[in-house]
Amino acid sequence: MTLSDHVESAVREGSLMPAAGANITSFLAAGLPAWAQASIAELVAAKAWSELNDRFYRELEFGTGGIRGRTIGAVSTAAEKGTPGQFGAPEHAAVGTDLLNDFTLARAVMGLFRYTEEYLRGRGERAAPRLVIAHDVRFFSRHFCELAASVWGRLGGEAFIFDGPRPTPQLSYAVRSLKAHAGAVITASHNPPHDNGFKAYFFDGGQVIPPHDKGIVSHVAAIPFKDVPGFLDKDLSRVTSLGRAADDAYLATAAAAVLDPGMVRKAGLRVVYTNIHGTGAVHALALLIHSGCKVMEVGGQMEFDPRFPTVKSPNPENAEALSMAVDTANRRGCDVVMATDPDCDRMGVAVRGRSGAMELLTGNQIGSLIAEYRIMKYKEMGLIPQGGSKSACIIKTFVTTQLQDAIGNAHGVKVIETLTGFKWIGAKIFGYEERLKAAMGPGWSYDDTPFMERARLLLEHSTFFIFGTEESYGYLPNDYVRDKDGNAACLMFSELCAWVVGQALTIPEYLDRLYLKYGFYLEDTINIYYEGASGSAKIRRILDTYRTARPGAFGDVRVVGFRDFGRERVTDADGEEIPKQDLYVITLSNGYRFAARGSGTEPKMKFYLFASDKVAGEADLPAAKARVKSELDRLKKLIEADARARAEG
Repeated sequence: MTLSDHVESAVREGSLMPAAGANITSFLAAGLPAWAQASIAELVAAKAWSELNDRFYRELEFGTGGIRGRTIGAVSTAAEKGTPGQFGAPEHAAVGTDLLNDFTLARAVMGLFRYTEEYLRGRGERAAPRLVIAHDVRFFSRHFCELAASVWGRLGGEAFIFDGPRPTPQLSYAVRSLKAHAGAVITASHNPPHDNGFKAYFFDGGQVIPPHDKGIVSHVAAIPFKDVPGFLDKDLSRVTSLGRAADDAYLATAAAAVLDPGMVRKAGLRVVYTNIHGTGAVHALALLIHSGCKVMEVGGQMEFDPRFPTVKSPNPENAEALSMAVDTANRRGCDVVMATDPDCDRMGVAVRGRSGAMELLTGNQIGSLIAEYRIMKYKEMGLIPQGGSKSACIIKTFVTTQLQDAIGNAHGVKVIETLTGFKWIGAKIFGYEERLKAAMGPGWSYDDTPFMERARLLLEHSTFFIFGTEESYGYLPNDYVRDKDGNAACLMFSELCAWVVGQALTIPEYLDRLYLKYGFYLEDTINIYYEGASGSAKIRRILDTYRTARPGAFGDVRVVGFRDFGRERVTDADGEEIPKQDLYVITLSNGYRFAARGSGTEPKMKFYLFASDKVAGEADLPAAKARVKSELDRLKKLIEADARARAEG
């Protein structure tokens, strides 16, 4: 029997899913390199049907962060391991249509090129499509970066790559500064070490959104796998390497996140910073030091390492990921810890309270503190009127704390809510840019207009973007970059800390002042992981049954509101319609809310819980915190139990 015969037999016997069998057959017919065919043969011989189903049951799809998937299989074959490289990296990325490897990456780049070329021709432009690519420190990241650039060049485009790992926000900036037509980052953010990803950007510097994402997907799907092998040998002759000049331009932009540089220099904050083995080491240290902070590094975490060996997960929202930095802060007498994730678009912090203990802040808290400060500071600078302006806005996602709604509304500025994913925040900023360009007419340049003048014009003719944030530790200070920026976030938080020190307060004390002013807000999340093909089906069951059999109550708390973003027409504060998505926002009879959605970047079901209560005064705050937390913990257990039951059918 041939290898294809064994695959067909496994499908007939029910060992292989029909979709997996079809994808394996398509792969085998594509003229794969010998090692790739040997890898599939090895898994078939071992009857590793579950592994084959997980690798081939579908094709990688664009989610909130592009495409992500394993590059190292749960079961690694000898053919894939080959001659291991640095840090024990397999010689080849694992074979599979649902994995990120040479074949799926090349196909994605081919689809992106063809869509970009078609888009340019539709606008009457005949220039060769230009692509900028950055990469993080993960397994295969440099290889994928070079392969993507090679594919783009072979197709007739111009490709630019950096001379080493660079943070995601620098890619967003580079797309705009180089006037490229598209961009990509090879990263899986804070996912486990076995993952990698391909995050696509368009000419505005933001991640692709509809209709571009759907257009790219359709072009990728139209490329048969048999067309891919001819692009697997790298040719970098049409590729330009970016170095110091590109870095200096981005650094100047990131530094502009600080609104009062003199205050930061005067404060001389003692900061512990960790990049958790990622790209934050490229720029964040220099930016913090240049701003006037006294920075302590975390020994053992500064070196690039795709294994992320000192942490369970390189996610700065996890206390464990900051533990070495907190230990350093305690030894060195520092009051602030900052940490960025592998591609340096997210930032987490720990701060010292009045008692002397370090406290980890949530992304919702960090974003709320920065939002309050920046609105206040812009008013102090005279850029925003004291009474606020509906031509100025903060932008947040629907799953970000309502404390920021309270802050924005109290200051008289517009609060825009978007779907989950910073690409939607970038899209709103681009919309404001386009509106201003239309008002100013031909010949006027948005990017060449100084920031303060541009801000004045936006307030007059469009909407001025004050600050953007999402609960998952992403923050953006201005419109130079169109994705969350961990480097700029470090600077923004340093400025906030400097101001708070000047008020003779600690950060936790200042946060309490916000609670006294706006009410106490508390958030929590539920993450239910379901791996592979069977896991995907469970996530789908939860999402489908929320629509077909809506929950009516959780214990004694009734559901009094149910918003289905996949079926209802939902608009934002500008009156613009929100794209349809399987997102549900449920309001409960006690005033609490929660949102439910499938993750676009990881194999999990996510629930976002929101609670709040009024605070009578300073003496009531501890009791308010306790009663809200107790009730939220109770509801969390009920919501999770209901979801797990739905998953099992």
